[in-house]
Amino acid sequence: MSGTVAAEPAGAPGGLRRSLGFRDLVVYGLLFIAPMAPVGIFGTLVAKSHGAVALVYVVATVAMGFTAYSYAQMVRVVPQAGSVFAYARKGLGEGPGLIAGWMAMLDYLLIPAVAYLFSGIAMNALVPEVSRWVWTALAVVVTTLLNLWGVRTAARVGFAVLLMEIAVLTVFVVSAVTVLVRDGAQRGWWAPFVGDGSSGGFSFAAVLSAVSVAVLSYLGFDAIASFAEEVTGGSARVARAVLFCLGLTGVLFLAQTYLAELLSPVSAAELAADPGLQGAAFYEAVNGSVGVWLHDLIAVSKAVGAAFAALAGQAAAGRLLFAMARERRLPSLLARTSGGTPRPALLVAAVVTLVAAVWAARRDDGLDHLVSVVDIGALTAFTLLHASVVGWFVVRRMAGPPSWWRHLVVPVLGAAVTVAVIVAASGAAKVVGAVWLAAGLVLLLVQRGRRDGEGTGGSVDSGGSAGSDGVGGAA
Repeated sequence: MSGTVAAEPAGAPGGLRRSLGFRDLVVYGLLFIAPMAPVGIFGTLVAKSHGAVALVYVVATVAMGFTAYSYAQMVRVVPQAGSVFAYARKGLGEGPGLIAGWMAMLDYLLIPAVAYLFSGIAMNALVPEVSRWVWTALAVVVTTLLNLWGVRTAARVGFAVLLMEIAVLTVFVVSAVTVLVRDGAQRGWWAPFVGDGSSGGFSFAAVLSAVSVAVLSYLGFDAIASFAEEVTGGSARVARAVLFCLGLTGVLFLAQTYLAELLSPVSAAELAADPGLQGAAFYEAVNGSVGVWLHDLIAVSKAVGAAFAALAGQAAAGRLLFAMARERRLPSLLARTSGGTPRPALLVAAVVTLVAAVWAARRDDGLDHLVSVVDIGALTAFTLLHASVVGWFVVRRMAGPPSWWRHLVVPVLGAAVTVAVIVAASGAAKVVGAVWLAAGLVLLLVQRGRRDGEGTGGSVDSGGSAGSDGVGGAA
């Protein structure tokens, strides 16, 4: 039996257009993550890890590598636009598939809102005469128009923005190295790996506590899998892009946090004692050692980069809505395409994101509210992704005899990481996640009852067999 599920042919009615190459996929992944993602949480990570911030990103990259590897396994056998929604349908059944897509939707719709808000805050700091909600709304409009223009156009513009972000990161690295060679470091060269000693000795428990926050920097690399039906060269190219993107961002995160910690005049103990210092810790390290000009350059880069991180997130959200609608889990209008672009789904994603981002931008505590809930959806979806690998390869053996390391050990370790991060999440995030999950279960029960009443017994998957709401129902 073949282990690959054929996607809808390119150019078919209602289908997506294959126009993306390997570089385009990496661009989308890097845009969504943002090459300088650790800037905003640098101080928090230093405080939590007792100064071993570089080690935090080494461990976090390895931890998220399990999830990236599971994505690479599933995208090869289920090369469909729905990403984790499609994988859970095939590996676990129609019911878990809906829940996986539903939980991922919470992440995909709100992460762009957070990114748009970051852009609005940064631009308001540079041009305070214009309210941050106006900048936020403008960023939504501009990037939505690019997404509606087509995935290829958005990828080209995104590539230019990504080059700008990497150029700014390069300027920071070169400037930091120059200062370190000329003036020396504020602490020992190994301190970013073993701690600065201000909070006592090295504590691996403290490092793991910081890892639970650091893994959130990587959210977005999975968006690459959403473009599986729009890539040329086959699904293996998507798998390589997912792994490459995670590895590259891990290196970038490690380099910038290592250098910033060596330059930082504030110790981990001081940051832990005064949480108000944590948000600006990276910028203070730059200001004190290099100069205000680099602070402003990084701020502009973060403003533009955040908007285009949201562009990539909005594009992924549109593909998820499109895929769920195509399987009759959402209104059929969202499954329509125009010129190979899922414009109705993109517009709905844009409207939801606009409302959430502008609402948050008009509140002093808006950012806290958004950030507290976006991660639960992604981490729950990641957990179901790992379960899908076990279901497809080990339980159902759809690709022949399984590899116990690739198809059992890795996904189990990956699920352990995501569950641990969920457990460490705030109480408010867990409540919102539970409410969203309950709504998804209600939707599942309503749709199951409707299908039973119609006598269909489930949707027909791309392999031509009837699905159900049980495990293995997509066989």
